[in-house]
Amino acid sequence: MRDAMGKRDGTYSLSVQTELDNAFITALIPDGQKDEPLRRGAGNPKQSKVFVMSESEFVENPCQGKKTGRVNHITMQIISDMRADTVTNIVKEQIDFQAELTADGSTSRNKLGEHVKSHDALVVKHPDWPKILPRVHVAIGNLKRLLLYTHHQLKKEYLKYYLCEFCYKFNRRYFEEKLFDGLVTVAVTWTLISNPIFTTGRYADNHIFFPIF
Repeated sequence: MRDAMGKRDGTYSLSVQTELDNAFITALIPDGQKDEPLRRGAGNPKQSKVFVMSESEFVENPCQGKKTGRVNHITMQIISDMRADTVTNIVKEQIDFQAELTADGSTSRNKLGEHVKSHDALVVKHPDWPKILPRVHVAIGNLKRLLLYTHHQLKKEYLKYYLCEFCYKFNRRYFEEKLFDGLVTVAVTWTLISNPIFTTGRYADNHIFFPIF
């Protein structure tokens, strides 16, 4: 089910105002690595590197007390490294070329301006990131609280599926009672799509389609 959530959200391209940053999620160390000395920073085996992007849009005439910006879709993806090629490839795949991108001034982001409408690279101190990139850090904070308070301890091999579930539910937070029906539809649809019985031969010729939420 979580895999179907991720595949469905993978069909979206973020646009408009988009923020980008990294998150480090703590996970259990595999038994074979427990005796190895721990490295600090990004090389720490307990820390999984997650690429986080959020899309927002301007809201005209918001209700009293509400902000003028609203988060639409978010996406989170586990990455093996933070090299420029890795970051650039993800942006090309998941962010529309007309998007206005805001990110920190890391050297791994140097080429992003070639693939979006504009790229605002900000050099800020670590404590100020939540102020400069507020929406993406709200998503990161909510994710970390969910993993800590609900799952307590997390194995790396399952992190991908928890990210899929979190993003899917967040992106459909206004669906309310329709969310469950939509999720069932997504699961059935992706099961049919991934099954060669239904994608080849006479089943494919019947053009079986389902609405996807």
